[in-house]
Amino acid sequence: MSNLPINSPIKGPGLTKPGVVILQFVVIFFFEAIEILFRNSLGIITCLAIWIAFFGAIYLGRSGTAYVTAVAPPISLLFSSILLMPTLGESSFAPTKLLVDLVAGLASVSFYLLSGAAVAWFIWFKRERNNSLPASSF
Repeated sequence: MSNLPINSPIKGPGLTKPGVVILQFVVIFFFEAIEILFRNSLGIITCLAIWIAFFGAIYLGRSGTAYVTAVAPPISLLFSSILLMPTLGESSFAPTKLLVDLVAGLASVSFYLLSGAAVAWFIWFKRERNNSLPASSF
């Protein structure tokens, strides 16, 4: 094994809070659009995009962005679904049809959304706990 230092994928301290939100929204929106074009519903491609959004933001974000990392993907998925289902999918702008399709789509990706959020919240609580410990307790 080599002892070469691992370079950071981005220069500087990392993504800011708005950068994390934009990254997560773009990743989820892009992969969800591809999946809706081919399948007309949400599935494994969107699920993987959700995990990529969670863990990519944890990896690329600054130290103060853990809270945003946990909160933004569910909201991004909701907005993406509301935009893409009536336009690219088989849904319509009728409220009842859109809500049924939205609930069905969110149910199909719920495990990945909840598991990614659980990991992100765990990381946030762990970092907050480490930041709140006094220096004398070490």
